Parts: sequence; C-alpha cells; structure tokens
Amino acid sequence: MSENVTVVAVDGPAASGKSTVSRSAARMLGYNYVDTGAMYRSITWKAIDEGIDVDDTVSVIAMMHRIKISFELVDKQVRMLIDGKYPGNAIREPAVTDRVSAISAIPEVRQVLVQHQRSLTKFGSLVMEGRDIGTVVFPDTPYKFYLEANTEVRAARRKRDLEAMKIEASEEGVKESIQRRDKKDSGRSVSPLQIALGATIVENSRLTVDETARVIVDHIRQQGTRRGSFSAGGA
Repeated sequence: MSENVTVVAVDGPAASGKSTVSRSAARMLGYNYVDTGAMYRSITWKAIDEGIDVDDTVSVIAMMHRIKISFELVDKQVRMLIDGKYPGNAIREPAVTDRVSAISAIPEVRQVLVQHQRSLTKFGSLVMEGRDIGTVVFPDTPYKFYLEANTEVRAARRKRDLEAMKIEASEEGVKESIQRRDKKDSGRSVSPLQIALGATIVENSRLTVDETARVIVDHIRQQGTRRGSFSAGGA
C-alpha cells in the first residue's frame, strides 16, 4: 500500500451501522467508500442466480474460478461487478441475507475477495467496512474501528432498511436473523468476527449516523495530528 494512501477499517456485526456510518465518514474525509459485505452478498446472489447450493463448497469454488470480478468507482463508492453486472439491491433480498454466512465461511472465497479488497487502494484512500478489515485485510492500518449496538437497535435499523427497499419483514424475524448471523460470523473458523488489536470501539446505539461518523473522523484527525502526517479533504 502506498504511503500516500490511507485506509480506515470499520468492522462490526450485522446492522451495527457500518455501511451508513462508513459512507458518512468517507464523505467527511473525502475518501472512497468500500462495502466488503456487499462483495460476499454479490457472490451469494450469483450462486443463487445460478441455482448453486451455497452449502456445496465445491460448486461455489468452481463458480469463483469461472466468474469475472471487476470494480468501478461511482460517486466515490467502489462497486463490485460480476461478469460485468452490478446486482444492486438484489443482494439485500432475504434469500441472500439468509445464505451469505455460508458463502463467507468458505476459505477459498475469502482468499479471492481479500486479495481484491487489498487491490482497491488503487482508487485512492478508503473507508472500508466489513467484518475482518482490521484483523485480516488491512491489519497494519493505524485507523481501526469496531462499531457495536444492542440487538434491539440493530433489528430496528435492519427492518427500516428492508422497508425502504420494499421488502417486508417482522422485527422479531429480523432480530432472529441477526442473532443467527452473529453466531455464524463469530464462530466460523476462517476470519471470524472479532475486535482488531488496537481498534477503537464505538457503541452507537444512541448515536445518529453522522454523530458516529464524526467520532471516527475526529479520532482519525487527532491520531493523525499526533503522527504529524494526516491530511484529508471534506468537511
């Protein structure tokens, strides 16, 4: 990674606010935004679209070797395309949400996507969010954050997101889905969800998106000032 490129790693469990907060922080810093969770969702969407059982590891790995993964920068957001197609909101469908943990647990899938994620510094400085950014993808970045919120708040957030996309879901159903996802993400053998060494924990149950983003940006600026090497655009 170039010394002129900064990576801000934002990790946390499902519906902890990573996506909205990271987009807001990226805007404040003038950086590009990367949602790595969307990459695993896109692979899951592709498997479902092709009629592949996500628990059939051999078939999923074969698909990974067959498809072409590329990236584009649109409005300062890095987006992943599969065979030239951007799946959009299709990756947020419940069928994808229920199966993405199985895809994420396949070591070969993670190896491929982690290499792609590391290559995205070619677009410039990044705010990258996911579940293993500070632990695996960019463990050497000095700017690591872990977002967390209570389960009820996370369920309410996810339900609002689904409703905004015209996807019906009960709050109890969403809560159960989040709890299952937490268990799978924390218990998988490869790159389990955990707090990176040196990460700043931000509990944001009572914070707005921009308030949480401001905590991150202020911390980065203070830390960068102490290092004598930080500069960024934006507000």
